[in-house]
Amino acid sequence: MDPRHWSVARQAFGLVVAAVVLLVGTTVVAAYVQTRDRVRDATAHEMLALARTIATTPSVTSALTGDDPSAELQPYTERLRQATNTDFITVMTPSGIRYTHTNPELIGKPFLGHTEQARAGQAFTETYTGTLGPSVRAVAPIKNAGDQVIALVAVGVTIDNVGELTQRQLPPLFIVGGLVLIAGAGAAYGLGWRLKQQTLGLGQAELRQMFEFYEGVLHAVREGLLIVDTAGHLQLMNDEAMRLLHLDQTAIGRRLADLPLPESLSASLSETMSRGDTQVDELQLTREGVLVVSQSPARWNGRILGSVVTLRDHTDLVALADELSQTRSLTESLRSQAHESANRLHSVITMIELGETDRALEFATSELADVQELTDRVIGQAQEPVVAALLLGKAAEATERGIRLEFPTDLEVPDGVLPSRDLLTVLGNLIDNAFEATLSDPTTPAGERRVAVAANVHHSSRIEDDAGTSELRLRVSNSGPPVADPERIFERGWSTKQVDEAGARFGLNGTETRSGRGLGLALVRQAVERNAGTISLYRDDALGETVFEVRLPLT
Repeated sequence: MDPRHWSVARQAFGLVVAAVVLLVGTTVVAAYVQTRDRVRDATAHEMLALARTIATTPSVTSALTGDDPSAELQPYTERLRQATNTDFITVMTPSGIRYTHTNPELIGKPFLGHTEQARAGQAFTETYTGTLGPSVRAVAPIKNAGDQVIALVAVGVTIDNVGELTQRQLPPLFIVGGLVLIAGAGAAYGLGWRLKQQTLGLGQAELRQMFEFYEGVLHAVREGLLIVDTAGHLQLMNDEAMRLLHLDQTAIGRRLADLPLPESLSASLSETMSRGDTQVDELQLTREGVLVVSQSPARWNGRILGSVVTLRDHTDLVALADELSQTRSLTESLRSQAHESANRLHSVITMIELGETDRALEFATSELADVQELTDRVIGQAQEPVVAALLLGKAAEATERGIRLEFPTDLEVPDGVLPSRDLLTVLGNLIDNAFEATLSDPTTPAGERRVAVAANVHHSSRIEDDAGTSELRLRVSNSGPPVADPERIFERGWSTKQVDEAGARFGLNGTETRSGRGLGLALVRQAVERNAGTISLYRDDALGETVFEVRLPLT
């Protein structure tokens, strides 16, 4: 099989084994060469010591002065050679003629080797090829009492015998090398096993392809994607998630609680992850929009690795849904108004048939005058057409639901001060909330259920820099009971409505969630903050009313 197609673990195992074999082989060769050199050096020193000892032996000096030195020295040197395990001990004249030799036939013949240093009175060692082959030898001068060189002695061991000494050192060396090789192979196997577990047995090409596709999908997907480990640290985030949450790459590795996320979003993600639950299409409000958040545990081989979070931007969809809700409210108001007008017309016709013409005319004109007066006043003061249509529709709805909707004489909403969608969101949801609040107390008579809407532009000046500011103030009050939890009323999901099975809210995907409840006032706060405004809630004890006041700066 082509090694390029091996798994990463197998490639690592092969590389480590090859490296260990190369290292151990190189070490063994180097150790062998070093051992051989050391054995040769030790043998040379030993031969030199033995040659010097023979050169200073009195019996050797005495034999050299006799008539036949070979007769005395040959037996002596042979006994000494055998005792010292050397290959030859040769005593010779200063000119190199042998007195002794291992082979008696070579006695009297010239010595093969260098003798210049010895003749000069200095012992030395060398490696030289003589009659017995290559050998390690030492040559020393033999001097008389007058310090004159009268003979030379050479002691040597053949290279083959030196090699035998070297080979005796090889078994321990090979044993150590084998143990190191086995240990290295074991470490390589352990490393390969570990890599196999970490790379799932995939090869280099597979891993590269997986990473390339992973990168491509991660940056191409239109949904925001977050991966959080079990400790709550953000491990992965794609481009869309960075855009939706206004984060950058520095967020990777940090805890969710330490990131600049909306508090409700961070709490929801942490709570769901701690329980190991699955969260499907839950609405979360940010300062700029509405996100649909889904979260599920990430599992592998039965282990929970963390949590996968997907984010979808539904700002426009929720805004359109809110606008549709307002349109439906207007439609219902017009329907109820048409129904009421039909009843009035039927009453007028009946009175005419009964001959009560004057009373019929008075009844018809009075009702028409009241409606026309309200329409003229709202349209004349609320120059923004969307606001005027909304208020007229809410007036008809209030009449049908038994609520007295009041407008002050100084109602002022200039045209174009804010985006129409934001105005609908703020006023529509505040009025709907006021209607629900007044109807929440069944003991309040229909005639005492009151909702008041006020809007005007407030101007202020600063004397120090001769500058001025303007702001639009919207005020919606109701005669309902006090808010139980004013601190949480603007949070998404908080609601005072009692929702039973028949009135359960449904999420965008048709599944029952808590996301559909408590969204109106949260959208109001989002629209107000988006336009750099403020919203406040307080209780007017003098009038017994709950008041929502919005202040929006005008440019």
